[in-house]
Amino acid sequence: MIIQLKGKVTYPITLDASVWIFDDRKVILEEAFTQKEQEPEEDPLRKKAELFDQELYFKTKIKPPVNKSLNRYEKEQALKHSFVMPIGEFIKNAEIQDKAKTAILQTTEDDVIITIEQLIDAYVLFAVDGKPLKEDGPVHLYFGDGTNQANPIKGVKTITIA
Repeated sequence: MIIQLKGKVTYPITLDASVWIFDDRKVILEEAFTQKEQEPEEDPLRKKAELFDQELYFKTKIKPPVNKSLNRYEKEQALKHSFVMPIGEFIKNAEIQDKAKTAILQTTEDDVIITIEQLIDAYVLFAVDGKPLKEDGPVHLYFGDGTNQANPIKGVKTITIA
């Protein structure tokens, strides 16, 4: 369940997809491609209010919870759905070098070359019905626009930025 992110990056990263089931950033597969269409534009007034609330929160020095425990309903939901993780945040944390143009996805079958933009906007499927992908995993890659929903890139083991 380990995926390596390496190549023309400042910080090579090893991603462990087996722990993403507990990550709040995960998205239900069926909702991943409809969510972008339904998101309203960012309201500047709302954004300022959120920043104010956040600043007030940190001034009170209340520590946010590190691990939110799952209640029974959330545990049941985790076992019913297939989940994807937006991979863009991980890619940005690796800090891709300016000269990088493509990403090579090394799979169990062969290598697939995609653009950096496609990679940043992509989702990786890591769980089907709440269980990790074992046979054609560790992850499947879906483009953010959903163009390969019927035929995702399967068996992604390494992402090399070139």
